[in-house]
Amino acid sequence: MGKITGFLEYEREDRDYEPVEERIRHWREFVRPLPEKDYVTQAARCMNCGVPYCQGTGSLVAGTPGCPVNNQIPDWNDLVYAGNWDEAARNLHSTNNFPEVTGRICPAPCEASCTLNIDENPVTIKSIECAIADRAIAQGLKPEPPTEKTGKKVAIVGSGPAGLACAQQLARAGHDVHVFEKWSKAGGLLRYGIPDFKMEKHHVDRRVAQMEGEGVVFHYNMHVGVNLPVEKLLAEYDAVVLAGGAEKPRDLPVPGRELKGIHFAMEFLPQQNRRVAGEPADKTEPILAGGKHVVVIGGGDTGSDCIGTSIRQGALSVTNFEILPAPPLAENKELTWPNWPLKLRTSSSHEEGAERDFAVLTTRFSGGPSGHVEKLHCVHVDDKMKPVVGSEFEVVADLVLLAMGFVHPIHEGMLKSLDLALDRRGNVAASTDDYRTSIDKVFAAGDMRRGQSLVVWAIREGRQAAHTVDQYLMGVSLLPR
Repeated sequence: MGKITGFLEYEREDRDYEPVEERIRHWREFVRPLPEKDYVTQAARCMNCGVPYCQGTGSLVAGTPGCPVNNQIPDWNDLVYAGNWDEAARNLHSTNNFPEVTGRICPAPCEASCTLNIDENPVTIKSIECAIADRAIAQGLKPEPPTEKTGKKVAIVGSGPAGLACAQQLARAGHDVHVFEKWSKAGGLLRYGIPDFKMEKHHVDRRVAQMEGEGVVFHYNMHVGVNLPVEKLLAEYDAVVLAGGAEKPRDLPVPGRELKGIHFAMEFLPQQNRRVAGEPADKTEPILAGGKHVVVIGGGDTGSDCIGTSIRQGALSVTNFEILPAPPLAENKELTWPNWPLKLRTSSSHEEGAERDFAVLTTRFSGGPSGHVEKLHCVHVDDKMKPVVGSEFEVVADLVLLAMGFVHPIHEGMLKSLDLALDRRGNVAASTDDYRTSIDKVFAAGDMRRGQSLVVWAIREGRQAAHTVDQYLMGVSLLPR
């Protein structure tokens, strides 16, 4: 511990944002990094706790304290304070393949678990993590190819964070790794779901280039189970890892749902990401918010991404509805710490001009002769989700975006062809002990196995699945578990 009294001497100081009027005019990241000396000061605030909940308890239950990938946070905080940034980067990468990603888009359960959060003043762990990663990458992101090859071949289906983490670990263990991606570039939701103003895509591109230097082969526009039979992978590879997402969106089956102008979030967001990247547009009709009254249904991260995207496209207004009641402004620390608390979270996109309302149930949509949506008909609900009599209201809407989460992976195609066992929620059934599915040599990790979750959980599962696959192929594994 470098500065024993650091948490007493220094106040929390975190990264700031560009002003709203500036950032909504472009699609770039708008977080303003701190000077390097300020990160050193912030790292000095780490208390080196006897039980560092920030770095995780090792539990597999979402909502438990700390970091799912078990980042050794007190260690690299101390290294930053001592000015040993290179060793801090080595330490950070020992548990997390993509810290520049989590340093941008992770909600930071580590900070919620920080002992200093008891006083609403946690260490700026996420910002320090991002600074360590960015500094290391700026010095050159070098491939780490294996010294020996095993002769074993592994196919990974899906190039989101779980698939990428799994692929990188297995390639470094010496296996011949091939990644099959249905879209034209790697990254999954990192590339096509998360807007560029939250994370620019050169971060993904650099990691893909590093992995190619380590021997990973990427196959694009290969939709396993659609234009590539999964049986071909089973025949040609020693192991297959299913690392696709939980892509089946939760729908809103109410009268008027068939009207034009009502879309799932993941029909809307990938289009804009492709525009920013200069990728060719697909054959679907463009979904644009410019000059429209937009209603976003769903109060999570995906809903927030729809809000920020709509505002940048020039929406006349953006309204955000959540069916759950408004959470408290602050948690009761004595009841919740160090667990992830339920409290009101206002994203940068909300601050850009969205109107929010809670405990709102949409009962139907209505439209005009053109068949296009014009209004939402809503009612407020009580804490038992029962309509409150007399609380009915209407909202004008030209574009409705459904961002209510995802229920499970797409079953049609690959999963039905394999006839895999599913869990009660419709995800691929596979134990966290070994990530094995009901079919020999087929493994599953990430959202496909656990359901919709955070990027940091996907990275953890990809890494752990790689350990299991390596052990399955070789009898023993030196990859971290």
